[in-house]
Amino acid sequence: MASWALGHPAAFRRARRRPSHAAHPSWAARQWALWSRMLAPLRPLGAPRGCATAWDASWPLGRELTSVRRARRLVTAQLADWAVADLADTAELLVSELVTNALRHTRGPLRLNLRLSGTRLLCEVEDTEAVGPVRGTGDPDAEGGRGVELIGLLADAWGSTRTATGKTIWFELRAEDAGFPECG
Repeated sequence: MASWALGHPAAFRRARRRPSHAAHPSWAARQWALWSRMLAPLRPLGAPRGCATAWDASWPLGRELTSVRRARRLVTAQLADWAVADLADTAELLVSELVTNALRHTRGPLRLNLRLSGTRLLCEVEDTEAVGPVRGTGDPDAEGGRGVELIGLLADAWGSTRTATGKTIWFELRAEDAGFPECG
């Protein structure tokens, strides 16, 4: 072909511009590969997150109403093990709110993560929905809609982070006693 194209420069340019179908997958194949990598969970939410230190804890939660009670019990027990029981009441209430919101407004599995670093407790609830929490104004007669406001009032910091599998809603509490061992 090269000897034939030398005599015909226009034919050579056209032949050179033609994409090779083997080297370039179709648009649909490229999109499928992109989305499948993006949507594939890095670690299934049904499994506990790998614990890097003794100051990390993680539990999968089922999509059942009893998961709220289980999350409260897990937080209380873990904070007692870490000797930061003074944070237990607030952490238990806020984790209860996060898990309830995740059960009401998302689909798919959930995971509860706790991390203690010095006097700072980080609590996270992971789910598979990318849409973050909506802060609304609650009607005084409404039965719900105050969970995010409650978290904003009681937590030292809180937020939402997008992940490869959905999002993580987190809050942070600080213990007043600075006598805790440095962890993590």
